[in-house]
Amino acid sequence: MAIVAGLPPLDAVMGSTVNRAAWVRWQDGLAVRFTLLETLPPLRVLLILDNLAGHKSAALVCWLMAHGIMPLYTPISGSWLNMAESIQRILVGRALAGQHPDSPAQLIEWLEAVARGWNGNPTPFIWGGKRALRRLRARERHYGLGGSGAISCQPIPHQWIDINGDKQGI
Repeated sequence: MAIVAGLPPLDAVMGSTVNRAAWVRWQDGLAVRFTLLETLPPLRVLLILDNLAGHKSAALVCWLMAHGIMPLYTPISGSWLNMAESIQRILVGRALAGQHPDSPAQLIEWLEAVARGWNGNPTPFIWGGKRALRRLRARERHYGLGGSGAISCQPIPHQWIDINGDKQGI
């Protein structure tokens, strides 16, 4: 509530057509759009949320819209988000580094400074990296059991009987 209280006032003068166009513009390109309220306050904030069911409830979405907040949702199954979140965690950690901003403007200033520094000398990331190699080596040390998903740490000898009735094996 403190963040909402710190936003620009809801009574900002804006033509209803221009105001609605601002809200609609942020829904362009979305696969799933929610119905906008009949009367909308000026758009004050974009709030990016994950796809939890509670974040999409009609009560929450209506409350957000009534306060000039447009909810946007991250894509489902976006594997690139894992890497984006890793970079975000690094940048936020560097920007804050034990400090506490006095205002949203100061936080934004710190984050932008860190992002400029990062962009000046970016760190390349390798998709998978050490963890993927560790998992691959672990899979190579195990033997699958008949496609069931179960594994064995030792090879399982396969035996069968040929057409002459003799036992054969690998």
